[in-house]
Amino acid sequence: MEDPAYRERPRTISGAVDRHNHRLDNDYYSQPGNLFRLMTADARKRLIGNIVASMQSVPLRIQELQIQHFYKADPEYGRGVAQGLGLNVDKVVKQKQESAAD
Repeated sequence: MEDPAYRERPRTISGAVDRHNHRLDNDYYSQPGNLFRLMTADARKRLIGNIVASMQSVPLRIQELQIQHFYKADPEYGRGVAQGLGLNVDKVVKQKQESAAD
């Protein structure tokens, strides 16, 4: 959560300058998905392997939430991480869809 107490004051430099609120749009997945698809198969494999190695000790609920994000960026990305963690990506994605419908 952003703390407004630490926000920099706008400065005039040939016009007003301020921070851009990056939360104005909700497309958080196109850019990482495009980057993932630009990678070679070997680079994708290494990326997924590094993520899996880092997430093995993370609580299951956090793993599931992250897989949902990876899946939104690219389904292959989500599947790869889920498989590496021994999770069923279809179950994780379905779980998200069911909770969104509630």
